[in-house]
Amino acid sequence: MNKTFLSMLLVLMIVLLGSAALADLEHADGTVLRMATGYNSARTGLFFDDQTAGEGITLADGKTYHSGDLKPTWVELQNILHVTFENKYQGNSASAEFDYWKEQLGEVDMLSGTAAKLSEYGESGAIVNIAEYLDQMPNFKAYLDANPIVRLSITGNTTTGAIYFSPYFDGVNDIERMPLMRTDWVQKLLNGEGEFTAEKCGTLKAAAYEPYMPTSGSVDVDVVKLDGSAVETIAKNYDKAGNIVAKMNEALAAGEVNGVTAVNMLRTYIDEAYDGYYGTERANLFIGQNAAWDADELVALLRCVVANANTLNGTDKIQGLFTREDDNNQRRVDMMRFAGHLFGIRGLESRQDFLYVGEDGYLHDARQEEATYDALLRMHNLVEEGLISEAFVNSEAENTGTYLENDLGFMHYDYNQTQTIYNETKLQDGEKYMAVMVPVARWMDGTSEDGVYMRFTESWRSVKTDGWGISAPGVAGNKDKLNAALALIDYAYSPKGMILMSYGPDAFIKTNADGSYVTFMFNGNEMPEIADATRAELWEKASGNYTNYARFYLGSTLSFVKNQAFEYQCTSDAGREGAGYISTAIGLGTIKHPELAITENPWYTSVPTVLPTPKADNDTINSYTELRTKFSLAKGDDQVNVLVDIIAKGMTFEGFSSPEEAASTVADTWNGLAYLDIKEMAWEELLDYYSALYPSDK
Repeated sequence: MNKTFLSMLLVLMIVLLGSAALADLEHADGTVLRMATGYNSARTGLFFDDQTAGEGITLADGKTYHSGDLKPTWVELQNILHVTFENKYQGNSASAEFDYWKEQLGEVDMLSGTAAKLSEYGESGAIVNIAEYLDQMPNFKAYLDANPIVRLSITGNTTTGAIYFSPYFDGVNDIERMPLMRTDWVQKLLNGEGEFTAEKCGTLKAAAYEPYMPTSGSVDVDVVKLDGSAVETIAKNYDKAGNIVAKMNEALAAGEVNGVTAVNMLRTYIDEAYDGYYGTERANLFIGQNAAWDADELVALLRCVVANANTLNGTDKIQGLFTREDDNNQRRVDMMRFAGHLFGIRGLESRQDFLYVGEDGYLHDARQEEATYDALLRMHNLVEEGLISEAFVNSEAENTGTYLENDLGFMHYDYNQTQTIYNETKLQDGEKYMAVMVPVARWMDGTSEDGVYMRFTESWRSVKTDGWGISAPGVAGNKDKLNAALALIDYAYSPKGMILMSYGPDAFIKTNADGSYVTFMFNGNEMPEIADATRAELWEKASGNYTNYARFYLGSTLSFVKNQAFEYQCTSDAGREGAGYISTAIGLGTIKHPELAITENPWYTSVPTVLPTPKADNDTINSYTELRTKFSLAKGDDQVNVLVDIIAKGMTFEGFSSPEEAASTVADTWNGLAYLDIKEMAWEELLDYYSALYPSDK
């Protein structure tokens, strides 16, 4: 029996199982589901809003839609499930939407919410326990069985195995955010024979940043070969080259450095430290498939960039590191996340709060560790040197939203597709903004007492912190409503449903003459290509931003599984190039990451998105005011994040005298230790549940 036949048989079985799910969850035709569901605004709901539809909008499927109409994805679902969707969505974030309805749950059947809130209210009986119906939901059950860490991430009670929400994946088991650079600027500064020269250059501020990497000895680093074919080991030879930051700092103290001399110091350092490995293509240290850069080398490069604005953009100023939106806390925290990558700090890009699993198997909280604040102070040193954008520190400075299009910004840490789209819409010929390799840092993974110099990213896609739940009061006494809601969730995890929830209906997908999908290989799987009309419309209506197009117009990617195959097709050439380098490095093992599994070394286990804490414990945690209000990751210019503030304004701005005092204040005065005790108890219960649920994995 050949593999092709087996694959066809498997697909047939899945389709039959999907059909059985609808039959098992029988409900009357036209059953009304009152949906308080969406992503985070009126534009990203199931129904068209006034702003998006206007007087009527015709899409690539040839149909015209008006305000109040269901979006194409949900028209398709309505037809498949034989239900009627009623709009109850208030256009809020998941957290705010749930808060709006939590006292009137009898008025809705499904609603958005954070995983924590849905689980908390599920434990009180207000949200339906989906786990009780898994035997009637073969698609959803199969997905959870195939991905046990996902099941753990959504388990709300380890005694009952309760699940109170359907998980949302913005991609899964893949890297999420990446460092992004104006790579043409790096090439202009570092590549070529002889010395760098410039007609006009700037000066550097006094050194504030001190070396993070060694100043002597040698560090071996595994890199992918330039052609991407294999892994090789190269050395950073500090005995020969010295540490570039230490050398620059000494020269700055002596008054011997300007923009030109800084570039030539960095060029010489690269030649000597890597024994000519990069040749005249020194920029590859930062931007190549074989990149090996670290925090110190980046600081040296940032100094070169800001001091050579005239050469790079013809002005007297360039901003070094920046965030996408400096009046939005949700984006400002990306600077904090990047600090973790630069200086080997776990927990700053956690799937839950600031937690991570240590090599000891216990949970740790980055907010309670001195090393976190040491890293943040290093970032503040960059602010003092003018290497982080003025807008990050001063809200009155020019908005970072103009940086890329006006050649004013060099680098930030963000999503690849949405940011590299500027190559198609804002940048000029010869200009290039793309993802680069994550940095080498010293990570304390427990395999060496002194840590391991390696690349590691904590930005790993798993269950998101938001999801959709079924309102128990809303469907109470109405089996049709309950079954229809369960059938919706189950269908979304069927093979066909996962395509619909990412791509929208078949009218937006390229098909062959026989109606089958035209496909391409993506991460080892055949995935559909989008229709030419869809691609053209995406650019016309959303300037190439796949996520906005899908959410605003198709109604897809609002929840459930968002497959990155659609997004990949809409990524600029530069975006695919940089992401391709990183993907190759991950595949060859030179970039490590958390695993969606219980790993032999616990340090590599991804923290579940939700830990099963009972309502009493949740109430206790919510009473810890400082932990709840001072470390926000939420959207808005009124949100506070102490860790971000320390980067921008220093530790004394927050009233701390030292990293030790900051960590101890969070742990003792702000109830960090009590919080961690509650989370640790839940983690241990979850591990016991895992052992019982999957005994063969022990």
